[in-house]
Amino acid sequence: MQLSPDDHAATAADLLAAETSGTQIGLVSLRFPKMDMDDCYAIQSQLIEAKLAQGRKVIGWKIGLTSRAMQMALGIDIPDSGVLFDDMWFKTGATVPAGRFIQPRVEAEIAFVMKNALGSEDVTRDDVLAATDYVAPSLEILDTRILRADPKTGKTRMIFDTISDNAANAGIVLGAERHAPGDVDLRWAGAIVKRDGNVEETGLGAGVLNDPVESVVWLARRMATYGQKIEAGQVILSGSFIRPIECPPGCEINADFGSFGAVDIRFD
Repeated sequence: MQLSPDDHAATAADLLAAETSGTQIGLVSLRFPKMDMDDCYAIQSQLIEAKLAQGRKVIGWKIGLTSRAMQMALGIDIPDSGVLFDDMWFKTGATVPAGRFIQPRVEAEIAFVMKNALGSEDVTRDDVLAATDYVAPSLEILDTRILRADPKTGKTRMIFDTISDNAANAGIVLGAERHAPGDVDLRWAGAIVKRDGNVEETGLGAGVLNDPVESVVWLARRMATYGQKIEAGQVILSGSFIRPIECPPGCEINADFGSFGAVDIRFD
């Protein structure tokens, strides 16, 4: 780590204030040009602790930056992760109230709902399948409490900014359909995603580390290095296989996963 505990705590407080006020803060990577990945997760941990102190409950985890295209764009070779809280949950078909998010976007993902705890540095694909209760279609709602680009320098967000900001996590919309994890080749589970009736993106599960199950393997192993584990009952968003879709006020998002299911959300 390159930053002090006070730096971590102050940055987390700024991010929490940005979420509450709807006013974004400047790039953390510009504020602390020497920060490293451990600093990012330390800031995220402080943010999580603050939310728990407010009465929030952890309901799962999200995995991001799982596609090769996104990793190459950011010059990295690993995914990132963030925490899902109870106030992030939306039912399919629900409407997001106006002003709830700053700059919402959505991504199509395959969600894993766990029946057993999971967490060790040697977790395997078979372990993930055995610990999964069911898989389901989902949308992740992204938001950013950090500016996407610095207005003076034009510098854009880095992975350090994204991780610090709880991996840009904001919401989860889970489809009603449930599938046994071993019954579906998740590499071929995909979606046609429309905004206001127009196709914006399509993709397949194989875009997530070649297999969404491997994404959960990565998360379980990473958590083990920090003394954490995935708990029974938690939801894991395995990573997007489409680019983020902007969600301006008044738009409606429909994600058609074919035989795998469907997910819908509207933004007031």
